[in-house]
Amino acid sequence: MNETASAQSAQQEIAEEFALFGDWSERYQYLIDLGKQLPPFPETCKTEAYRVHGCQSMVWLLPSGDAGKMHFEATSDSIIVSGLLALLLRVYSDRSAQEIVATEPAFIGTIGLAKHLSPTRSNGLAATLVKLKGHAAQALA
Repeated sequence: MNETASAQSAQQEIAEEFALFGDWSERYQYLIDLGKQLPPFPETCKTEAYRVHGCQSMVWLLPSGDAGKMHFEATSDSIIVSGLLALLLRVYSDRSAQEIVATEPAFIGTIGLAKHLSPTRSNGLAATLVKLKGHAAQALA
């Protein structure tokens, strides 16, 4: 990934990648592949302090950095949710807190994800986004 790419350009790249797939079974397979590429998550951080609530599956989000540049690591016990986390990290990790707070996840609608996720996965995605943006807002405070 290009380190200087903005959150908006990351969303555009995601939209272009998903446009290459004809149907949702291919898109789900791509999501699964993305999830498998997440960097290993520190086992010691799989604690209540980093857990994202509101997800049916287990999700952990580990923030680091400061308002100038925030980094996130994430993992889930679900392969599809891991793929969703990989997309969120592409858009939001290694950005300034200001850009994180200001960026709406337009890619979710653009690639049709909103229509193809179960309600529990949609809730989990929303909860993860709220937690991620909350860390950025705290860094700005």
